[in-house]
Formats: sequence, structure tokens, C-alpha cells
Amino acid sequence: MKTILNVIWLVLCGFWMFLGYIVAGLLLCITLIGIPFGVAAFRIGIYALWPFGYTVVDRRDAGAPSCVGNVLWLVLAGWWLALGHVFTGIALCVTLIGIPLGIANFKLIPVSLLPLGKEIVPTDQPFAAR
Repeated sequence: MKTILNVIWLVLCGFWMFLGYIVAGLLLCITLIGIPFGVAAFRIGIYALWPFGYTVVDRRDAGAPSCVGNVLWLVLAGWWLALGHVFTGIALCVTLIGIPLGIANFKLIPVSLLPLGKEIVPTDQPFAAR
């Protein structure tokens, strides 16, 4: 079932969200300081390309630098990416078959706002990273 949802997701909005994250990652990688943010954008972009079957967990070793980095991310790129998820989530929830896809879009909002200190793992092993 998750493969079917992933294929539908890819066609309707996954590819476009992936491109948004790639553009944000490339823009953030221009400077040396922005490289960790660009890597986070690429990681979330791959998650946005194929979200069903994966979940986001907190990393235990994330400390104060990831908190500061999340504040910078929120200002630089997080709001715009989260707004993209809100608009496409609402548009997908209009149809009956799009409701699970809209919910998946809403599931991506927290990680698009605060990505540092998070890890994307398969849903069958959400505690393996801990």
C-alpha cells in the first residue's frame, strides 16, 4: 500500500516538493556556514520525495548548536518550505483519495520548520537510531 501511495505522491506533489528542497539546499550551500543547512535540506528533500514508510525521530546527541541552527533555518528557509507543505496539503485534502497525501504533507511541516537534530528512519524501526 505504501508503494502505491508513494507513486501517487510522487506524481502529484512529491517531485515538486523535492525540487523546492533541492533549490533551498543549493542556495544554502553557497556559503561555508550554510553547508550543514544545505545537507539538511537535501535529506528532507529525499524524505519529501518518498515519505510513506518513513518517520522522523529526535536525535539524542543533538545539542545547543542544532537549536541555534534551527532558529537560523526557520528564518532562512523553513517558513517558505512549510508554507509549500501547507498549501499542497490543503489542495490534496480536497479529494477523497488525496486525504492520506494531504496528511503526509502536514506530517512534513514540523521537520521542514526545525530539521536539525532530527533523523529520518523507516517506520518499522523508529527506535533503532536511539
